[in-house]
Parts: sequence; structure tokens; C-alpha cells
Amino acid sequence: MSAHCQLTGAQPGFGKKISHSHRRTSRRFDPNIQNKRYWLPSEGRHVRLRLSARAIKAVDAIGIEAAVARIRARGERV
Repeated sequence: MSAHCQLTGAQPGFGKKISHSHRRTSRRFDPNIQNKRYWLPSEGRHVRLRLSARAIKAVDAIGIEAAVARIRARGERV
């Protein structure tokens, strides 16, 4: 499965690694993706989400119901 966040849509970024001798090689900056399980009271079930650490904080702030609504608005299944 790809390293992307279901809530924010954060995906890997690409750039260069620079060694001590200043040679540049390609690298990938992955978001901090975590699997998290939440209780969804409106549906009476748990949902498993793949979220970045920043998105987990957003869910704590806005609530799981609003977060699931945003995920569904992006067209993803929950």
C-alpha cells in the first residue's frame, strides 16, 4: 500500500541526499503514516484509518465524525 494519508492526502516528497563529499543522490521523504482505529458512534463500528501524525492531531481537534466526512468527500472508502 502506498504511503499516503487518508485525511490530508500527504504523499511522499522527492529530493536529493547530499553526502559529505557533496555528491547528490535521489531520496524519498515519506510522511509519518500510522494505522489508527477509531470508534465511529454514528455507525456503531470501528474504522481503521491510515493517517499521518499531523492528521491524528487534526482528528483529535475536529472529531472523528468530521474527519470521516472529509475522507468520504475526497472519494475514499472508510
